Amino acid sequence: MLKSISRLSAVAAVCAALGIMGAAAQAQTYPTRQIQMILGFPPGPVDIVGRPVAAKLQEALGQTVVFENRPGANGAIATEQVTRAAPDGYTVLLATSGTHVTAVHLTKNLRYNPVKDFEPIIAAVEPVTCLVVHPSVPANTVQELIAWINANPGKVSYGTSGNGSVFHLTGELFKQTTGVQMAHVPYRGLDPAMSDLIAGHIPVLFTAMSTAAPQVDGGKAKLIAMLEPDRFARRPDTPSITEAIPAFRKPPTWFGFFAPKGTPEPIIAKLNTEIAKILATPDMQARFQDAGYAMLGGPPQRLHDMMVDGIDRFGAIIKSVGIEPE
Repeated sequence: MLKSISRLSAVAAVCAALGIMGAAAQAQTYPTRQIQMILGFPPGPVDIVGRPVAAKLQEALGQTVVFENRPGANGAIATEQVTRAAPDGYTVLLATSGTHVTAVHLTKNLRYNPVKDFEPIIAAVEPVTCLVVHPSVPANTVQELIAWINANPGKVSYGTSGNGSVFHLTGELFKQTTGVQMAHVPYRGLDPAMSDLIAGHIPVLFTAMSTAAPQVDGGKAKLIAMLEPDRFARRPDTPSITEAIPAFRKPPTWFGFFAPKGTPEPIIAKLNTEIAKILATPDMQARFQDAGYAMLGGPPQRLHDMMVDGIDRFGAIIKSVGIEPE
């Protein structure tokens, strides 16, 4: 009996070794054909990142990389489709914290598991977010804004791109960590919210730096703070909100690359290495920072950890606000 078990163990060990060797050999020759990079959103802020990366990756790997927009259901349709793709490195998903973090809590019957159904490749960029106010608001710092809100109980509202959006949840986190009271005004996107701020219909707005920058530079909005833990390279004089409120820790939001679960680790490592090189080039860094993105990069584990952390912390905010999945 013991001899039989030993033989089985030996066979299993040999099979495992052969599997590892096979995956390594596959990675050495990879890629040998076209790679498909998929995004579940229409052309816009996310493919501003994806398309240039796809073009540079094509140069680096010597194979065609086709970038395809497959919009629908806030990215869920394309994301679920990628889970059914062969785990061979020829299908890559450009995902967001919307598809892989908040969707877990905001979508009924989500047909994929962001943690179990994907192999993280690399975190690409983080869209820089900020807190802006109408120029008439008598505040230039976070502390002054808090004091002004407290001096006007029941009179202050804040705008965001919609219920359950990252900006809505960030606004609620601001309220929780400062104790201020503000009414939430949801809009269908950042642009109409910014238009109402400029018109004076709302005094406070949580938004993307890419949306705010032209209005701030034109004097139509006042920039109070960045919402990420670090200052933004393109606005070094603007403090992070954590400098005033150390307890404020916005969960990370990001755009990142994934492959279907089971994609061999050597292939994941190769894609990580090549995309990391692309992200580190001065022209790509300048392009993305000019568009309002902070660079991320790092090993696959970093993207995994950011995703899991976001699921936990955004989930806690969503629960506290009482937002139900739809």
